Amino acid sequence: MPITLHGRMRRGHAGAMAGKERENLMSFSRIAVLGLGKVGHLAAELLAASGFEVTGIDARAVTEAPFATRVANLTEAEGLQDILWGQEAVLSCLPYSLNTGVASAAHALGLHYFDLTEDVPTTKHIRRLAATARGVMAPQCGLAPGFVGIVGAHLAGQFDKVRSIRLRVGALPQNPTGLLGYAFNWSPEGVVNEYLNDCEVIEEGVLKSVSAMEWLETIHIDGMQLEAFTTSGGLGTMCETFADRVENLDYKTMRYPGHVTLMNFFFHELLMRENRADAGRILTHAKPPVSDDVVYLHVAVEGWRDDQLGREEFVRAYYPLEIGGKSRTAIAWTTSASVAAVIEMVRDGRLPQQGFLKQEEIPLVPYLKTRTGNYYEIGHRRRNG
Repeated sequence: MPITLHGRMRRGHAGAMAGKERENLMSFSRIAVLGLGKVGHLAAELLAASGFEVTGIDARAVTEAPFATRVANLTEAEGLQDILWGQEAVLSCLPYSLNTGVASAAHALGLHYFDLTEDVPTTKHIRRLAATARGVMAPQCGLAPGFVGIVGAHLAGQFDKVRSIRLRVGALPQNPTGLLGYAFNWSPEGVVNEYLNDCEVIEEGVLKSVSAMEWLETIHIDGMQLEAFTTSGGLGTMCETFADRVENLDYKTMRYPGHVTLMNFFFHELLMRENRADAGRILTHAKPPVSDDVVYLHVAVEGWRDDQLGREEFVRAYYPLEIGGKSRTAIAWTTSASVAAVIEMVRDGRLPQQGFLKQEEIPLVPYLKTRTGNYYEIGHRRRNG
């Protein structure tokens, strides 16, 4: 969208708007959803169904949506304030590389900001903005980081002293083919990023950075054998939150057996780590998205309660659900429901209205009772009768 003179003049009045309309963003209703792919479109639908006045914005025209839509160029940071003018909140479902620009525009306008990023540098930028934000700045609101951290913190809260927090997530095809046993139902840029960037962990009480695609282990869920290995970004801010409170904390991605050996060969022996964009294109071309997917969660916390060592687990397999008369992939609805539930809670005053929001500070029980968070309960019940 071109920047008009009228738009430039309006930007100059942002301070006046902040002093009046933005004094109290509680019970806000107007929200822009940027990026209307499968996840963004479903998130916009869920928010509209929850009573929000949604405007979906994408670079392409989107028709027959149950919310208002606009076409705009979202890649140029200098035009984002004009695009977001008049909103009270923004949810970015764009590639992580664009989120720093969106967050900066939201900060300048005094809007609530939400995204799905797993990118650590992006989150650090948003955290700096949050120090002077007039609204809440809430990155990492997806599945991992996001929901998995909420579950992990909930289980940890059941112990007097925590020994370990292990978070495991896998988004996979139900019927894998080939040696990789994978399908790119998630952003290829995001997957490549998490496979190559270093990973924060706490090991024996010490904060460390370890390589991705290491620490291989075997996990069984519902009789299905999976392998798990370190990937970047899934912990969000949990290492900071649980420093000096836990001996061991780590996040791993789950895949079908043999996957990580082939990905290490692809990225390191073939040197595809040197060209991430090409790596993403090659992998997506070879393993395109599928409709019949499954999301596995395996969260395990060990600790002491009344001087007794114990273990609590949250293990789930989530499958596609019908929402709004359409079948939605497991990765799409779990991610969309996660961020929509957080936005509902901020609107309803059940979460902070200003500053940086950590996912592990969100209480699980009220979260699951929101209109959209309840899909996690519905999805589990349907599969298990």
